[in-house]
Amino acid sequence: MRDKLEAIKAEALAKIESAEVVSTLNDVKVAILGKKGELTQVLKSMKDVAPEDRPKVGQMVNEARQAIETALDEKTKAINRALRAEKMKRETIDVTLPGVKKLTGHRHPNQIALEDLERVFIGMGYEIVEGPEVEYDKYNFELLNIPANHPAKDEQDTFYITDEILLRTQTSSVQIRTMLKNKPPIAIISPGRVYRPDAVDGTHSPIFHQCEGLVIDKNITFGDLKGTLETFAKRLYGDDVKLRFRPHHFPYTEPSAEVDLQCFKCGGKGCPLCKGEGWIEMLGSGIVHPQVLINCGIDPEEYSGFAFGIGLERIAMMRYNIDDMRLLYENDQRFLAQFR
Repeated sequence: MRDKLEAIKAEALAKIESAEVVSTLNDVKVAILGKKGELTQVLKSMKDVAPEDRPKVGQMVNEARQAIETALDEKTKAINRALRAEKMKRETIDVTLPGVKKLTGHRHPNQIALEDLERVFIGMGYEIVEGPEVEYDKYNFELLNIPANHPAKDEQDTFYITDEILLRTQTSSVQIRTMLKNKPPIAIISPGRVYRPDAVDGTHSPIFHQCEGLVIDKNITFGDLKGTLETFAKRLYGDDVKLRFRPHHFPYTEPSAEVDLQCFKCGGKGCPLCKGEGWIEMLGSGIVHPQVLINCGIDPEEYSGFAFGIGLERIAMMRYNIDDMRLLYENDQRFLAQFR
């Protein structure tokens, strides 16, 4: 029995010493000390040993087990130390190199302007409603009193997918969908991206963002529209802001007006940004045309309303004294970092 134990011990220690990876040590541990291991089998055969020899045999088994376990533990630590040293050698850190700075995101100036605008109108009791960017001609033009071949289409003619489907030119289509779905009173704003064939310059882009508003109720007048827009402008730009209403024509409103804000760059004196006029066109507005109400199943004899459309980029430009709309799209970190 002594010779057998010594042989098991010697063989195990030899395998442990020659092991190069931890998995080999695990195999040795299972083969010698596991439930079906060689030492375990010796213990199970103790019943065949004479009673007076059992204490000596048990002591020899325990000594062999302890020696093997000690060797396994030391070899495991040695292998791990070698692996760690090799890893440190491969992953040497040069403390003289500049650190890697983690950049955190922040809101885009367009998003800031939109959230500010939404807060103003929510405070006045408006609901925010969104709609599809890929729209039917019916909602984008026809129900807005702009039938096929209408001259107003020339100014807004956009990117058609089929004869009946296009990329919307205005979020007025959301107003149409809302009037078809809901009965008055209605008070909504509809923000979103729109598409028009505008030439790119400091104040125009073929893709931009718009926020349109609509109010439908009894006894709504142009005075309500003017008061709403003045309140909005003062809350957004301060009490000193100056607005100018100019008569205009839109097929879906009558009467209609363009609303200008005094140029923030020159204070109304005239500069390249405002093209020497001293004013920057801010939005279009007017009283909802009776035919549009009829198209949406609303009685114009009982209800009236007003609508307006605001260019979100122009709000941001005037809010932050940005003199070129293209800066909002070029992703120049030096520009965007100012809004962190």
